[in-house]
Amino acid sequence: MSLAVRNLALCLLAFLFAGPTIAVADQPRPNVVFFLLDDLGWKDLGCYGSDFYETPNIDEFAKQGVRFTQAYATCHVCSPTRASILTGKYPARLDMTDWLSGRRDFPFQQLLNAEIHQFLPLAEVTIAEALKEAGYETAHIGKWHLGEEPHGPTAQGFDLQIPQWNKGWPRRGYHAPFGLDGLEDQPGDYLTDRLTDEALDFIESSKDKPFFLYMSHYAVHDPIHGRKDLVEKYQKKLASMKKPKGPAYILEGNPDDDQPLTRRQLDQAMSQPEYAGFSILPRRSVKIKQHQDNVEFAAMVETVDESLGRIRAKLESLGLTENTIVILFSDNGGMSAGNFGNPNRVIKPEALDTAFSTSNLPLRGAKGFLYEGGIREPMIVHWPGKHKQGYVCDTPVVSTDFYPTILEMVGLPTRPKQHPDGVSLTSLIQGGKFIERDGIYWHFPHYSNHGMQSPGGAIRVGDWKLLEYFENGTVQLFNLKKDLGEQHDLSLREPEKAAQLLSQLRDWRKRVGANMMPPNPAWQR
Repeated sequence: MSLAVRNLALCLLAFLFAGPTIAVADQPRPNVVFFLLDDLGWKDLGCYGSDFYETPNIDEFAKQGVRFTQAYATCHVCSPTRASILTGKYPARLDMTDWLSGRRDFPFQQLLNAEIHQFLPLAEVTIAEALKEAGYETAHIGKWHLGEEPHGPTAQGFDLQIPQWNKGWPRRGYHAPFGLDGLEDQPGDYLTDRLTDEALDFIESSKDKPFFLYMSHYAVHDPIHGRKDLVEKYQKKLASMKKPKGPAYILEGNPDDDQPLTRRQLDQAMSQPEYAGFSILPRRSVKIKQHQDNVEFAAMVETVDESLGRIRAKLESLGLTENTIVILFSDNGGMSAGNFGNPNRVIKPEALDTAFSTSNLPLRGAKGFLYEGGIREPMIVHWPGKHKQGYVCDTPVVSTDFYPTILEMVGLPTRPKQHPDGVSLTSLIQGGKFIERDGIYWHFPHYSNHGMQSPGGAIRVGDWKLLEYFENGTVQLFNLKKDLGEQHDLSLREPEKAAQLLSQLRDWRKRVGANMMPPNPAWQR
């Protein structure tokens, strides 16, 4: 072979091998839309079993994507879960175990609330910062609730923040005027719709670059303000429905009391005069909503459904659908128990729909509880060309998992030191049924605004879940496969399993440096 022919052959081989490499290098990384809802319960969507709220866009999204049935928030209130999503770390590791700024202490508390950071530490490299380093345009639209300025979204990797309001609730509610800097409004505007408008504008302006949209709705957090046209729709729908079976509310007591009330005793107490109202009731009991029939809340749910539909339609119109990952999640369970941040609050019977939003049945408890109703969330993932369409995944996962999962999905290296508590879910999204983890953990060294249960923690391993309460050291053990509603405490029947899980939970707390609660010197029995 002559030298000229040999050189030509080598050039051709180099071109052939270089071609695919150049194509891969030039292929844009996928966009990411993280659609985060606030206080949306596990059963608040049609695809999760609601027969009152209408969510056609999300239901269709679930058919096209992967729906998780055992996805968990790292906390039953908002700020800790939001911190875990952005950092890949458990709230206990971050010392961000309660909503910001947290509940103040009261004399009824046997223990003082643990101290928490009042902002997400700037030393954390958030998922937004990791994507920004890789050339992504990043936007945070909606609720932040991880610290006031100068610790807002733009200090944590986001190029754009709308609105400039870092607290955890809409300033004046969902009907204009909103009073939110950076978000214009007109008479008749509805907040969820206006935030979606801003999201569409961001997608349009960023269509030629990879982008990360953190669409963090205030909805369906209270105040419970539905859009008026949809409220009218659900008023008519409710009027046409048969009255649901069973009581509208039941009592939930404190399992950590010296002599906790049994379910039978709680049910019997409902007929007693001292348990007739809606406030903190005797024996630290509260009422839990049992029916999905709040028309204002139903309207709020449908507006977030419309929001996802509009965002997906925008992606489709711009030809971005096949290169955009979309993830839907909620930060804690539905508000089935009233907010009693002020223990003296009394809710009038005519105002119940302003204080109790939804029912989490068949799950027990609500926002503010370590039972499944407080921590199990809807989760749907759409990863074009990669996921198993229409797959329903029953493997337990948790909000720390999003960080490594997103990095792998967009083709970036994971950062194990940054997200030590997260496990990539890419294999599950592609149809697998198993991931390697020792357990899922919760730590809440605080008294909740919702319910009057003792502070505590929890662990889930396989089908087993153990709860530990911090006042008197009570434990409860449930087999979730056989007892989804957590009605049958097996701690006395399965003492070895309870001891094993309790030891593992306590070892984990030591490992992550979890703050515990000191005694309250002002405690009044």
